[in-house]
Amino acid sequence: MKIPVCSSTLTGNEWKYVKECLDSNWISSKGKFVSEFEQKFADYIHVKYGVSTTGGTTAIHLALESLKIGKGDEVIVPSFTMSGSIFPIIYCGAKPVLVDSELETWNMDVSKIEEKITPKTKAILPIHIYGHPCEMEKILEIAEDHELYVVEDAAEAHGAEYKGKKVGSFGDIGCFSFYANKIITTGEGGMIVTNNKKIYQRAQALKNMAHTEKRRFLHYSLGFNYRMTNLQAAIGLAQLGKIQEFVEARRRNAKLYNKMLADVRGIVLPPEKRWAKNVYWMYSILIEKNKFGASRKELMEKLADDGIETRPFFVPMHKQPFLKKMGLFRNEKFPIAEKLGQEGVNLPSSSSLTEEEITLVCKSIMEIQKR
Repeated sequence: MKIPVCSSTLTGNEWKYVKECLDSNWISSKGKFVSEFEQKFADYIHVKYGVSTTGGTTAIHLALESLKIGKGDEVIVPSFTMSGSIFPIIYCGAKPVLVDSELETWNMDVSKIEEKITPKTKAILPIHIYGHPCEMEKILEIAEDHELYVVEDAAEAHGAEYKGKKVGSFGDIGCFSFYANKIITTGEGGMIVTNNKKIYQRAQALKNMAHTEKRRFLHYSLGFNYRMTNLQAAIGLAQLGKIQEFVEARRRNAKLYNKMLADVRGIVLPPEKRWAKNVYWMYSILIEKNKFGASRKELMEKLADDGIETRPFFVPMHKQPFLKKMGLFRNEKFPIAEKLGQEGVNLPSSSSLTEEEITLVCKSIMEIQKR
Protein backbone atom coordinates (compact mmCIF):
# COMPACT_ATOMS: atom_id res chain seq x y z
CA MET A 1 0.00 0.00 0.00
CA LYS A 2 1.39 3.41 -1.03
CA ILE A 3 0.25 6.49 0.87
CA PRO A 4 1.15 9.82 -0.80
CA VAL A 5 2.02 12.86 1.30
CA CYS A 6 -0.75 14.86 -0.34
CA SER A 7 -2.87 14.33 -3.44
CA SER A 8 -5.87 15.94 -5.12
CA THR A 9 -9.43 14.83 -4.46
CA LEU A 10 -11.44 15.18 -7.67
CA THR A 11 -14.86 13.82 -6.74
CA GLY A 12 -17.23 16.66 -7.68
CA ASN A 13 -18.24 18.34 -10.93
CA GLU A 14 -14.71 18.58 -12.38
CA TRP A 15 -15.42 16.31 -15.36
CA LYS A 16 -18.76 17.97 -16.05
CA TYR A 17 -17.38 21.52 -16.05
CA VAL A 18 -14.25 20.67 -18.04
CA LYS A 19 -16.40 18.87 -20.62
CA GLU A 20 -18.51 22.02 -20.91
CA CYS A 21 -15.32 23.97 -21.71
CA LEU A 22 -14.33 21.46 -24.37
CA ASP A 23 -17.80 21.20 -25.87
CA SER A 24 -18.13 24.99 -26.10
CA ASN A 25 -14.52 25.42 -27.31
CA TRP A 26 -13.90 28.01 -24.54
CA ILE A 27 -10.60 26.81 -23.10
CA SER A 28 -8.64 30.08 -22.79
CA SER A 29 -8.91 32.80 -20.15
CA LYS A 30 -12.00 34.23 -21.88
CA GLY A 31 -14.41 31.52 -20.74
CA LYS A 32 -17.23 32.06 -18.26
CA PHE A 33 -15.75 29.87 -15.52
CA VAL A 34 -12.90 32.32 -14.86
CA SER A 35 -15.05 35.22 -13.68
CA GLU A 36 -17.45 32.88 -11.89
CA PHE A 37 -14.63 31.19 -9.99
CA GLU A 38 -13.10 34.57 -9.09
CA GLN A 39 -16.35 35.92 -7.67
CA LYS A 40 -17.39 32.77 -5.84
CA PHE A 41 -13.98 32.34 -4.25
CA ALA A 42 -14.05 35.99 -3.15
CA ASP A 43 -17.52 35.37 -1.70
CA TYR A 44 -16.17 32.35 0.20
CA ILE A 45 -13.42 34.48 1.75
CA HIS A 46 -16.01 37.24 2.41
CA VAL A 47 -14.32 39.94 0.33
CA LYS A 48 -15.57 41.88 -2.68
CA TYR A 49 -13.14 40.99 -5.46
CA GLY A 50 -11.08 38.06 -6.71
CA VAL A 51 -8.40 38.04 -9.42
CA SER A 52 -7.25 34.65 -10.69
CA THR A 53 -3.61 34.06 -11.61
CA THR A 54 -1.32 31.30 -12.81
CA GLY A 55 -0.06 30.32 -9.35
CA GLY A 56 0.49 31.26 -5.73
CA THR A 57 3.87 32.82 -6.50
CA THR A 58 2.45 34.98 -9.27
CA ALA A 59 -0.44 35.90 -6.97
CA ILE A 60 2.04 37.44 -4.53
CA HIS A 61 3.93 39.13 -7.35
CA LEU A 62 0.70 40.54 -8.78
CA ALA A 63 -0.33 41.72 -5.32
CA LEU A 64 2.96 43.57 -4.75
CA GLU A 65 2.90 45.10 -8.23
CA SER A 66 -0.70 46.21 -7.69
CA LEU A 67 0.48 48.07 -4.58
CA LYS A 68 3.32 49.62 -6.63
CA ILE A 69 6.02 48.11 -4.45
CA GLY A 70 9.33 48.35 -6.29
CA LYS A 71 13.02 49.14 -6.27
CA GLY A 72 14.35 50.33 -2.93
CA ASP A 73 11.28 49.20 -0.98
CA GLU A 74 11.38 46.62 1.81
CA VAL A 75 8.87 43.90 2.68
CA ILE A 76 8.93 42.12 6.06
CA VAL A 77 8.44 38.36 5.80
CA PRO A 78 9.30 35.31 7.94
CA SER A 79 12.43 33.31 7.19
CA PHE A 80 10.52 30.07 7.69
CA THR A 81 8.62 29.80 4.44
CA MET A 82 9.22 28.57 0.90
CA SER A 83 10.75 30.42 -2.02
CA GLY A 84 7.39 31.27 -3.60
CA SER A 85 6.85 33.81 -0.82
CA ILE A 86 10.25 35.49 -1.19
CA PHE A 87 11.00 35.46 -4.92
CA PRO A 88 8.10 37.79 -5.84
CA ILE A 89 9.54 40.49 -3.58
CA ILE A 90 12.79 40.23 -5.53
CA TYR A 91 10.92 40.21 -8.86
CA CYS A 92 9.63 43.68 -7.92
CA GLY A 93 13.14 44.94 -7.21
CA ALA A 94 12.28 45.20 -3.52
CA LYS A 95 14.20 43.70 -0.60
CA PRO A 96 12.85 40.94 1.66
CA VAL A 97 13.56 41.63 5.33
CA LEU A 98 13.33 38.54 7.51
CA VAL A 99 11.94 37.89 10.97
CA ASP A 100 12.07 34.70 13.00
CA SER A 101 9.11 32.46 13.78
CA GLU A 102 7.45 31.73 17.09
CA LEU A 103 7.62 28.19 18.41
CA GLU A 104 3.98 28.13 19.49
CA THR A 105 2.43 28.58 16.03
CA TRP A 106 5.41 28.27 13.61
CA ASN A 107 4.28 31.58 12.09
CA MET A 108 6.16 34.87 12.00
CA ASP A 109 7.02 36.24 15.44
CA VAL A 110 4.90 39.38 15.64
CA SER A 111 7.00 40.74 18.51
CA LYS A 112 10.00 41.00 16.17
CA ILE A 113 8.33 42.94 13.35
CA GLU A 114 8.69 46.51 14.59
CA GLU A 115 12.45 46.26 15.12
CA LYS A 116 12.80 45.52 11.39
CA ILE A 117 10.77 48.51 10.17
CA THR A 118 12.73 51.26 8.41
CA PRO A 119 11.74 54.27 6.29
CA LYS A 120 11.98 51.90 3.30
CA THR A 121 9.47 49.41 4.65
CA LYS A 122 6.29 49.30 2.57
CA ALA A 123 4.55 46.06 3.55
CA ILE A 124 4.29 43.12 5.92
CA LEU A 125 3.78 39.70 4.34
CA PRO A 126 2.46 37.28 6.99
CA ILE A 127 2.32 33.62 5.95
CA HIS A 128 -0.26 31.25 7.42
CA ILE A 129 2.10 28.28 7.65
CA TYR A 130 0.68 24.81 6.97
CA GLY A 131 -2.87 26.10 7.54
CA HIS A 132 -2.52 27.82 10.94
CA PRO A 133 -3.46 31.52 10.98
CA CYS A 134 -1.06 34.25 11.98
CA GLU A 135 -2.01 36.61 14.81
CA MET A 136 -3.56 39.13 12.47
CA GLU A 137 -4.87 41.63 15.01
CA LYS A 138 -1.38 42.54 16.19
CA ILE A 139 0.00 42.59 12.64
CA LEU A 140 -2.74 44.97 11.52
CA GLU A 141 -2.07 47.26 14.50
CA ILE A 142 1.62 47.48 13.60
CA ALA A 143 0.78 48.09 9.95
CA GLU A 144 -1.64 50.88 10.83
CA ASP A 145 0.83 52.53 13.22
CA HIS A 146 3.52 52.60 10.53
CA GLU A 147 1.27 53.09 7.48
CA LEU A 148 2.24 49.78 5.88
CA TYR A 149 0.38 47.47 3.52
CA VAL A 150 -0.47 43.93 4.64
CA VAL A 151 -0.34 41.19 2.00
CA GLU A 152 -1.45 37.83 3.40
CA ASP A 153 0.09 34.68 2.00
CA ALA A 154 -2.76 32.24 2.54
CA ALA A 155 -1.53 29.75 -0.08
CA GLU A 156 -1.73 26.93 2.46
CA ALA A 157 -4.74 28.07 4.42
CA HIS A 158 -7.98 27.92 2.42
CA GLY A 159 -10.78 28.15 4.97
CA ALA A 160 -8.56 28.80 8.00
CA GLU A 161 -9.92 31.34 10.46
CA TYR A 162 -8.55 33.87 12.90
CA LYS A 163 -11.11 34.70 15.59
CA GLY A 164 -13.92 33.45 13.35
CA LYS A 165 -12.89 35.37 10.23
CA LYS A 166 -11.29 33.73 7.21
CA VAL A 167 -7.64 34.40 6.50
CA GLY A 168 -7.00 36.32 3.33
CA SER A 169 -9.68 38.84 4.29
CA PHE A 170 -7.65 40.85 6.83
CA GLY A 171 -4.95 42.53 4.77
CA ASP A 172 -5.05 44.87 1.82
CA ILE A 173 -4.69 41.75 -0.33
CA GLY A 174 -4.89 38.02 0.34
CA CYS A 175 -3.02 35.53 -1.86
CA PHE A 176 -3.92 31.89 -2.48
CA SER A 177 -2.45 28.93 -4.36
CA PHE A 178 -4.39 26.18 -6.12
CA TYR A 179 -1.47 23.84 -6.80
CA ALA A 180 -2.37 20.14 -7.00
CA ASN A 181 -1.68 19.43 -3.33
CA LYS A 182 -3.63 22.38 -1.92
CA ILE A 183 -6.97 22.01 -0.14
CA ILE A 184 -8.69 22.97 -3.40
CA THR A 185 -6.84 22.82 -6.69
CA THR A 186 -6.87 23.93 -10.31
CA GLY A 187 -3.71 21.89 -11.04
CA GLU A 188 -1.68 25.09 -11.23
CA GLY A 189 -3.19 28.43 -10.37
CA GLY A 190 -3.71 31.12 -7.78
CA MET A 191 -5.91 34.01 -6.69
CA ILE A 192 -5.64 37.39 -5.02
CA VAL A 193 -8.61 38.77 -3.11
CA THR A 194 -9.27 42.32 -1.94
CA ASN A 195 -11.95 44.76 -0.86
CA ASN A 196 -10.22 47.64 -2.63
CA LYS A 197 -11.70 48.39 -6.07
CA LYS A 198 -8.62 50.26 -7.33
CA ILE A 199 -6.32 47.39 -6.37
CA TYR A 200 -8.71 44.96 -8.05
CA GLN A 201 -8.81 46.98 -11.29
CA ARG A 202 -5.05 47.40 -11.38
CA ALA A 203 -4.47 43.69 -10.74
CA GLN A 204 -6.92 42.66 -13.47
CA ALA A 205 -5.11 44.92 -15.93
CA LEU A 206 -1.59 43.89 -14.93
CA LYS A 207 -2.30 40.15 -15.15
CA ASN A 208 -3.53 40.64 -18.74
CA MET A 209 -0.41 42.32 -20.16
CA ALA A 210 -1.65 45.76 -19.03
CA HIS A 211 -3.63 46.39 -22.21
CA THR A 212 -5.44 49.72 -21.98
CA GLU A 213 -9.24 49.58 -21.77
CA LYS A 214 -9.91 51.71 -24.85
CA ARG A 215 -7.14 50.39 -27.10
CA ARG A 216 -5.82 46.84 -27.03
CA PHE A 217 -2.07 46.48 -27.69
CA LEU A 218 -1.45 49.92 -26.24
CA HIS A 219 0.48 49.81 -22.93
CA TYR A 220 1.22 52.49 -20.36
CA SER A 221 2.84 50.11 -17.85
CA LEU A 222 4.65 46.79 -17.69
CA GLY A 223 2.17 43.91 -17.64
CA PHE A 224 2.27 40.17 -17.11
CA ASN A 225 0.68 37.11 -18.67
CA TYR A 226 -0.74 35.68 -15.46
CA ARG A 227 -4.11 34.60 -16.85
CA MET A 228 -5.84 31.47 -15.55
CA THR A 229 -7.48 29.35 -18.25
CA ASN A 230 -11.17 28.50 -18.38
CA LEU A 231 -10.22 24.82 -17.99
CA GLN A 232 -8.41 25.53 -14.73
CA ALA A 233 -11.21 27.74 -13.44
CA ALA A 234 -13.76 25.03 -14.25
CA ILE A 235 -11.86 22.60 -12.04
CA GLY A 236 -11.51 25.28 -9.36
CA LEU A 237 -15.23 26.02 -9.35
CA ALA A 238 -16.01 22.32 -8.95
CA GLN A 239 -13.48 22.08 -6.11
CA LEU A 240 -14.92 25.15 -4.42
CA GLY A 241 -18.26 23.37 -4.24
CA LYS A 242 -16.66 20.81 -1.90
CA ILE A 243 -14.28 23.04 0.05
CA GLN A 244 -16.13 22.72 3.34
CA GLU A 245 -16.06 18.94 3.02
CA PHE A 246 -12.31 19.03 2.35
CA VAL A 247 -11.61 21.35 5.30
CA GLU A 248 -13.64 19.14 7.63
CA ALA A 249 -11.77 16.07 6.36
CA ARG A 250 -8.38 17.69 7.10
CA ARG A 251 -9.49 18.64 10.59
CA ARG A 252 -10.96 15.20 11.22
CA ASN A 253 -7.74 13.57 10.07
CA ALA A 254 -5.68 15.86 12.31
CA LYS A 255 -7.84 14.97 15.30
CA LEU A 256 -7.21 11.27 14.66
CA TYR A 257 -3.46 11.80 14.21
CA ASN A 258 -3.35 13.86 17.42
CA LYS A 259 -5.11 11.12 19.37
CA MET A 260 -2.79 8.37 18.12
CA LEU A 261 0.46 10.32 18.47
CA ALA A 262 -0.30 12.21 21.69
CA ASP A 263 1.75 9.91 23.94
CA VAL A 264 4.67 9.29 21.59
CA ARG A 265 7.71 10.85 23.24
CA GLY A 266 9.78 13.24 21.19
CA ILE A 267 6.96 14.25 18.83
CA VAL A 268 5.62 17.82 18.89
CA LEU A 269 2.11 17.90 17.45
CA PRO A 270 0.90 20.71 15.16
CA PRO A 271 -0.40 23.87 16.86
CA GLU A 272 -3.90 25.22 17.11
CA LYS A 273 -4.32 28.29 19.28
CA ARG A 274 -7.66 29.01 20.96
CA TRP A 275 -8.34 31.87 18.53
CA ALA A 276 -7.44 29.82 15.46
CA LYS A 277 -9.07 27.37 13.12
CA ASN A 278 -6.22 25.37 11.64
CA VAL A 279 -7.11 23.64 8.36
CA TYR A 280 -4.03 21.38 8.49
CA TRP A 281 -3.08 21.72 4.84
CA MET A 282 -0.21 19.51 5.91
CA TYR A 283 -0.35 17.44 9.06
CA SER A 284 3.03 18.46 10.39
CA ILE A 285 5.09 17.34 13.39
CA LEU A 286 8.49 18.06 14.91
CA ILE A 287 10.86 15.21 15.73
CA GLU A 288 13.04 15.90 18.78
CA LYS A 289 15.80 13.36 18.16
CA ASN A 290 17.06 12.98 21.71
CA LYS A 291 13.58 12.25 23.06
CA PHE A 292 12.22 10.34 20.08
CA GLY A 293 15.25 8.08 19.74
CA ALA A 294 15.74 8.57 16.00
CA SER A 295 16.41 11.48 13.67
CA ARG A 296 13.92 12.97 11.26
CA LYS A 297 15.92 11.43 8.41
CA GLU A 298 15.76 7.97 9.98
CA LEU A 299 12.02 8.29 10.55
CA MET A 300 11.37 9.42 6.98
CA GLU A 301 13.46 6.52 5.61
CA LYS A 302 11.54 4.02 7.76
CA LEU A 303 8.21 5.43 6.60
CA ALA A 304 9.37 5.31 2.97
CA ASP A 305 10.26 1.63 3.42
CA ASP A 306 6.68 1.12 4.56
CA GLY A 307 5.30 2.87 1.47
CA ILE A 308 4.51 6.11 3.29
CA GLU A 309 5.55 9.34 1.59
CA THR A 310 6.62 12.29 3.75
CA ARG A 311 8.20 15.67 3.19
CA PRO A 312 10.67 17.68 5.29
CA PHE A 313 9.81 21.21 6.41
CA PHE A 314 10.94 24.22 4.40
CA VAL A 315 14.59 25.23 4.43
CA PRO A 316 14.55 28.75 5.95
CA MET A 317 15.21 31.58 3.53
CA HIS A 318 18.33 32.83 5.34
CA LYS A 319 19.89 29.42 4.61
CA GLN A 320 19.29 29.56 0.85
CA PRO A 321 22.55 29.62 -1.20
CA PHE A 322 21.01 31.61 -4.05
CA LEU A 323 19.83 34.40 -1.78
CA LYS A 324 23.16 34.53 0.02
CA LYS A 325 24.91 34.93 -3.34
CA MET A 326 22.73 37.98 -3.88
CA GLY A 327 24.17 39.42 -0.67
CA LEU A 328 20.99 38.85 1.34
CA PHE A 329 20.75 37.63 4.94
CA ARG A 330 24.50 37.27 5.51
CA ASN A 331 25.33 36.58 9.16
CA GLU A 332 21.63 36.61 10.05
CA LYS A 333 20.40 33.90 12.40
CA PHE A 334 16.84 32.85 13.12
CA PRO A 335 16.99 29.99 15.64
CA ILE A 336 13.30 29.04 15.65
CA ALA A 337 13.19 28.96 11.84
CA GLU A 338 16.28 26.76 11.89
CA LYS A 339 14.78 24.41 14.48
CA LEU A 340 11.61 24.05 12.44
CA GLY A 341 13.59 23.46 9.26
CA GLN A 342 15.69 20.77 10.91
CA GLU A 343 13.05 18.91 12.90
CA GLY A 344 9.82 19.24 10.94
CA VAL A 345 8.18 16.58 8.79
CA ASN A 346 4.88 16.56 6.91
CA LEU A 347 2.91 13.33 7.14
CA PRO A 348 0.27 12.17 4.63
CA SER A 349 -2.40 14.87 4.61
CA SER A 350 -4.81 14.34 1.70
CA SER A 351 -8.49 15.11 2.22
CA SER A 352 -9.23 11.57 1.00
CA LEU A 353 -7.00 9.97 3.65
CA THR A 354 -8.73 7.08 5.43
CA GLU A 355 -8.68 6.10 9.10
CA GLU A 356 -6.94 2.87 8.08
CA GLU A 357 -4.16 4.81 6.36
CA ILE A 358 -3.68 7.16 9.32
CA THR A 359 -3.50 4.15 11.64
CA LEU A 360 -0.80 2.57 9.44
CA VAL A 361 1.23 5.80 9.46
CA CYS A 362 1.04 6.12 13.24
CA LYS A 363 1.90 2.45 13.82
CA SER A 364 4.92 2.81 11.56
CA ILE A 365 6.06 5.87 13.52
CA MET A 366 5.70 4.09 16.85
CA GLU A 367 7.53 0.98 15.66
CA ILE A 368 10.75 2.90 15.13
CA GLN A 369 10.91 3.58 18.88
CA LYS A 370 10.72 -0.15 19.64
CA ARG A 371 14.06 -0.93 18.00
